Amino acid sequence: MSYQKYLTQYSNQFPAIEDLAREAKKRIPHVAWEYLESGTGDEALLERNRQAFKNVQFKPRFCKGHLEADISTTLFDRHYPSPIGIAPVGLTGLIWPEAELILAKAANRLQIPFCLSTVATETPERIGPVVGQQGWFQLYPPKSLELAFALLDRAKQSGIHTLVVTADVPMASRRERTKRAGMRMPPKITAGLIWDGIKKPFWTYHTLRRGLPRLRTLQDYTEQTDFKFVSGFVGNRLGGTLDWDYCKALKAYWDGPVLIKGILHPKDADKAIEVGLDGIWISNHGGRQFNGAPASIEVLSDIACIVDKQVPILFDSGVRTGLDVMRALYLGADFVMLGRPFLYGVAALGRYGPDHVTHILSDDLKNNMVQLGVGNIEELKSLS
Repeated sequence: MSYQKYLTQYSNQFPAIEDLAREAKKRIPHVAWEYLESGTGDEALLERNRQAFKNVQFKPRFCKGHLEADISTTLFDRHYPSPIGIAPVGLTGLIWPEAELILAKAANRLQIPFCLSTVATETPERIGPVVGQQGWFQLYPPKSLELAFALLDRAKQSGIHTLVVTADVPMASRRERTKRAGMRMPPKITAGLIWDGIKKPFWTYHTLRRGLPRLRTLQDYTEQTDFKFVSGFVGNRLGGTLDWDYCKALKAYWDGPVLIKGILHPKDADKAIEVGLDGIWISNHGGRQFNGAPASIEVLSDIACIVDKQVPILFDSGVRTGLDVMRALYLGADFVMLGRPFLYGVAALGRYGPDHVTHILSDDLKNNMVQLGVGNIEELKSLS
């Protein structure tokens, strides 16, 4: 049955992203929910991300006659129906079995970007054929360039065309909330987890069919597939060595756009352009990495001034509505990526969850643009 047949029901039952979040929480185990929702430290940055959006306000203009908002845009010479894409999230299969496969199929169907994480629970080889021309790959830079190039080769051969280099994870964050929930690496089968699984039978059934989540891309580089050994590999072989020379090497090796993700300082944005990178992705890792960082939206306009349209600016962290998307575009973003909301959709609604998330955000963006009195993204950006 097509998504359109569900649209009226979904629009009434789940009109906002927060409605999908509540439904997702009911359907997945506590430890999976805490993993998805957690920040680090006292999680103040999670609240800053949300509050900072509310501080961005507009003065609407009226009496403009009939308006219909056009939200289509172009990024890296590709046309998109909206400036919205699916950001990478690691260990996604813990949230919902085969979540990455669901997201990749939806991205192809909706013609929006989907970025696969290095620490995904599906491989580029499985995702590439179903994501079509919408595949991106997020690289957690290995200490060894040889390993980095091996990962890039797999992504290229799978049809993925855009590379996202993650800069904002110099080491693993603490994420105290997930530890309190019983999250361990590797995950352990405990009495509490078994009981939680019994209470979430649909999640448990599909997890048993697919098997417990594993870091399937990285397990190919270890002698054993056991999560314990793969997790140790991640800790020992990824991160902690990224510098600008490394970025230049990746740019030289990759045949396609290369973005750097996690930028919060204008000087880093300037340097990224200097070394030849093709895009700046402003992000504080959804509040999951460094609790002392500013909200992403707070630094967006300053970075946009430095970038001065030399390369596209992508944005994430804290986006929950189409109005938030509009705020980010107004302040200088060219494209907005979302992680948690798309996973809420998958956990709440399964295969049609990403469609409904996209519908909520796109419809809300159009509505708010008309409320403001602008007809397209360029007009929105030109407001003073």
